[in-house]
Amino acid sequence: MYLRETRRSNRDGSVVRYLQLAHNERHPGTGNSVAKVIHNFGRAENVDRQALGRLVSSISRFLTPEQAVIAAAGAEVEILDSRRLGGTWTLDRVWERLGIGAAIRRVADRRRLDGGAAERVLFALVAQRALEPGSKLAGTRWVAERVAIDGCTGFCDDAAYRGMDFLLDALGEIASEVFGSVATLLNLDLDLVFVDTTSTYWEVDGADDLADLAAPVVDDDGVTRPVEQGRREFGHSKDHRTDLPQVVIAMAVTRDGVPVRCWTFAGNENDQAIIRRVKEDLAGWNLHRLVWVADRGFDSAANRANLTRGGGHYIHAEKLRHTNAEATAALARAGRYKTVADNLRVKEVAVAPGGDGDGDQGARAQRFVVCHNPEQATRDAAVRERLVAHLTELTAGSDSWTARRRDELVGSLKGKPGLRRYLRRTKSGLLRIDHTVVKDEAHLDGKWLLRTSDVTLTAEDLAAAYKQLLHVERGWRDLKGALGLRPVFHYREDRIRGHVQLCWLALLLIRVIENATGDTWRNTRHELDRMHLVTLATPDGQVAQRSATTPGQKAILAALELPEPPRFYDFNLPSPD
Repeated sequence: MYLRETRRSNRDGSVVRYLQLAHNERHPGTGNSVAKVIHNFGRAENVDRQALGRLVSSISRFLTPEQAVIAAAGAEVEILDSRRLGGTWTLDRVWERLGIGAAIRRVADRRRLDGGAAERVLFALVAQRALEPGSKLAGTRWVAERVAIDGCTGFCDDAAYRGMDFLLDALGEIASEVFGSVATLLNLDLDLVFVDTTSTYWEVDGADDLADLAAPVVDDDGVTRPVEQGRREFGHSKDHRTDLPQVVIAMAVTRDGVPVRCWTFAGNENDQAIIRRVKEDLAGWNLHRLVWVADRGFDSAANRANLTRGGGHYIHAEKLRHTNAEATAALARAGRYKTVADNLRVKEVAVAPGGDGDGDQGARAQRFVVCHNPEQATRDAAVRERLVAHLTELTAGSDSWTARRRDELVGSLKGKPGLRRYLRRTKSGLLRIDHTVVKDEAHLDGKWLLRTSDVTLTAEDLAAAYKQLLHVERGWRDLKGALGLRPVFHYREDRIRGHVQLCWLALLLIRVIENATGDTWRNTRHELDRMHLVTLATPDGQVAQRSATTPGQKAILAALELPEPPRFYDFNLPSPD
């Protein structure tokens, strides 16, 4: 069965075409194949094209996708290539909207480099971090074989390293331009910018011994200013791997969780030196208030004093257990809570240094804010109840055990502080639940304690700001997890720093997408990866066509205010070697 076209010539020389639905039959007498008309559609120019489309669609329901493609083409169709398109296309549009690509091209052109080529290579490396983290060598294969990127069908590993070197060399200019465009486009709240540090380690035997590293700069007043470098050294590890060399990474994040700058330092660099360097780099960025996120191990009075020099401030989350005298006094201070949200209450107290007095006499008082979340308090109580019940089960009948068996149980709990702190031993060595500790812990349910140097922020502002610190911690988790910051495949310290900056740019892109869509990057990435670009070969030539947009992809693009990608592409496969 087929659609047949017949023609009739008029006396004036014009030709009239007619469309008919026909099929061939054998003539009963001659045995020849003859056409039998099933339906006349009439003159070709008057045929209802939409009706024909509905007919084709109706017939296609009874065909497999492969049969439908072959039938539509009228000949054998070969699928030459299939690549992921949705993730790279979306990241590329956000990359350009934030002005990152334009900033890189401008800086490269000023240095008489091919700005377009350098920008495409750097975007491909950043997209790899966001979509499928791997080594730079794996990145070259990823671009050449697995994804479709506009203007970049592939590059060699040398081009990748040259791009990283350029990014690192021009980082100051690029970061400043990117910050300006991102802050303006997203209308970022720059009243409060958080800075935090973390570390990442290498599973190697020893630290670096590189002679070509730049030495720290000593100012005229004798203050040492560290040089940003990716030298792996042994130091205080926030990953609890003090046995492995590491680098220290600092990051500045807005209230909305958007990372605006990233730094890399030697693994043993001290906090005071890092603070000075970050302050200098951000001095010209017109930030209203820079607040340092001091972790719970950052409890040195000297460190806190250094943070406040030059107008800086800090928000420090104090330990609730085994804490210092001032924090203990703040927790014990009576006062009324003020409700600032449905699930948050705050109470501000002032404590004199050392935890003595009322906090308003003598030396400058320390400002604390006690935050209480009733919902979290209920969860904490339930968790503690389960822990005590489990510990009771573990110690049931232990009075009849041997002393060695009781010692073994206590030893097995050393790596489980949540259980161990509720256990006590009597003078005779028997195991008991420590109800005094249980009672004391109940007073800490749903609470956290903040120490700050900023007197302009209200208690409500501090409580809300501390909630935003979760964005900082989430940024570190994303860097080390989804973006594959670790393991690092580089050994040169400049390449290590370049690798960290690629991760920073990837984090910037995915955080903007998350804020716009209200969903995690993991879910968004999985949905976008369903969109493919398929290259087909037909007798009339090649065509690259993307897959149909799913409802989930349409929702993502709508949230980002992006149009759908073009249906057809002038896509060329990389030339075979």
